Amino acid sequence: MGLTELVVANGRLVTPDGVRTGAVHVAGGRITAITDTPVPAATVIDARGAYVLPGLIDSHVHFRTPGLRHKEDWAHGSRAALAGGVTTVLDMPNTVPPTLDPEAVAAKAELVAGESLVDYAFHIGVDPLRPELLADLDPAVAVSAKVFMAGHHTAPTVVRDPMVLDKVFAAAAAGGVRLVLHAEDDALFELLDGWRGPVGAYADYERWRPRSGPISAVAQVIRLVQRHGTRAHILHLSSAEEADLVAAAASAGLPLTFELTGHHLSFTDADTRRGGARTRLAPAIRGRADQDRLWAAVRAGEVSTLGSDHAPHTTEEKTRPVADAPPGLPGVQELAVAVWTGMRARWPDEPADVAVRRLVRHLAEVPAALFALPGKGKLEVGADADLVVFEPAHRWMFSAGDVRAKCGWSAYEGWTMTGRVARTIKGGTPAWDAGTGLFGAPTGRRLVAGA
Repeated sequence: MGLTELVVANGRLVTPDGVRTGAVHVAGGRITAITDTPVPAATVIDARGAYVLPGLIDSHVHFRTPGLRHKEDWAHGSRAALAGGVTTVLDMPNTVPPTLDPEAVAAKAELVAGESLVDYAFHIGVDPLRPELLADLDPAVAVSAKVFMAGHHTAPTVVRDPMVLDKVFAAAAAGGVRLVLHAEDDALFELLDGWRGPVGAYADYERWRPRSGPISAVAQVIRLVQRHGTRAHILHLSSAEEADLVAAAASAGLPLTFELTGHHLSFTDADTRRGGARTRLAPAIRGRADQDRLWAAVRAGEVSTLGSDHAPHTTEEKTRPVADAPPGLPGVQELAVAVWTGMRARWPDEPADVAVRRLVRHLAEVPAALFALPGKGKLEVGADADLVVFEPAHRWMFSAGDVRAKCGWSAYEGWTMTGRVARTIKGGTPAWDAGTGLFGAPTGRRLVAGA
């Protein structure tokens, strides 16, 4: 339940119809009016000089419950989300045990209840031994089904057999389930590992997990979507070739979309060679030309969603020998400001109103529509009162002291950021204030797709 009444006044409102100055009125946890002139209210937040965005949606987080809470938990992860303007997260299934059936999702939901400061829903994992479960999946259980086509330290359930993968796509099509995919070719990697052996240095990491892996997997996905008509969303594209393939498939009318991550837009393989474990990721970070192609996909609107792939590990885990260090980094807090910083640096002459509409589209409107999250993603009357006061020109340096994730580190430490989340409001109640560093209460609720 939100406050009795709240007004966020004098900001540049980023609405589906455009950007304009005005006030957002909130009561009972919903947006009740959007006006040009504020009226008296119990609480007024002055957003002068800032944009007012709908609460952002990170559709790709690993909050590590159950079984891996030494790396992250919902108390810390949801605070990191709010500090980054994210009010809704969609959590991935590769936990311990993995969430591979409705009973496991229900057990996870019970653990999360009362701990999260943000609203949430779940992706269910695809069990290669029971692909038929997807044909009868209740949308109230999960917003999509996650397929790992390649394995790593925290991905134990990998669909390696092409015949099983075909059954997964067929069952998902029959059940109307959207698949989200970690698309890398595990068999290809296994072949290369048998030839080269384990990686021994970060200077070799990108070559050890080369672009041929995801390119091969994306080609497989396209053929399966063509065959079955399955709705599919490919996660964390890393190369120019992948972006070209998926954009071509979408242009041909296939129900195929893709995500880009903040880290693939922010870093290159030179950062991994220099910094090692911090940007050891799966898929690997590629070169400058690939990064340029991914940014071109952002500017052209080819990308559907921006996600953090928030996947924290402890510093002890990340500093193990190269072959044993798990891939992943924290990112839900950094996502929006990192993308905004990148846009303003790459396209400095672009009007800020154009850039902010792009940010809202891919971090709010499209994920809300793609994963059927009613009330989310738009600044409009009747929507949930999830709001972000975003200062677009604020310059600041991201430091270890800013990190809200449980792991306590960030690959962005030392970055000078453009743009700051000054306030986050969830359900009509102030939930984060950058000025005071204070958070609200854990009032996050589980969302049901389409309800």
